[in-house]
Amino acid sequence: MTQKIPSTPSSSLILGGARSGKSSFAENLAKESGLDVIYLATANAWDEETKQRVEKHKSDRPSSWKTIEEPIHLASCLLRHSRPEKIIIVDCLTMWLNNLLMLENPAQLRQELDDFLDCVSKLQGRVIFVSNEVGMGIIPLGELTRNFVDESGRLHQKLGHLVENVTLIVAGIPLVVKPQRHQTTTIINDNY
Repeated sequence: MTQKIPSTPSSSLILGGARSGKSSFAENLAKESGLDVIYLATANAWDEETKQRVEKHKSDRPSSWKTIEEPIHLASCLLRHSRPEKIIIVDCLTMWLNNLLMLENPAQLRQELDDFLDCVSKLQGRVIFVSNEVGMGIIPLGELTRNFVDESGRLHQKLGHLVENVTLIVAGIPLVVKPQRHQTTTIINDNY
């Protein structure tokens, strides 16, 4: 099989709710690319149910895909593995963010987020970031949960401006958010 190598690096952010079809959409994009696929999994198997989910996801992936598990140091892992002839799926950013928040180390959280956002423009090949859109519901109870929603919203805003494509998956249907046909105003508010 001849590999298709993109002439320019391409980056995408795929957002959606739980069971919206976002991971399947990302995986289909990777399959259609014809490139070697690296699946960068961020899940930390905290309990038995999560372990079962992780194993199910692993068994569903093509055996030719290389799986790398990295729950914390996402930027350095991406920089180490990105290549022009490869496509990386990062699934998922909200799980990675959860792992960082569970460390209860605000300085490390900020550093990892900054390193990640800084590395995006340096990546070679193609990369697809998958993440849960969690900010469309009610304001959650509890400081940790509110911090998670706030941090994921800020992360999505910043990453959305860095990547070439943003797609929102709703009920298994992809809605293209970026590129858009009209100019938009940048709205990133870190002060809330």
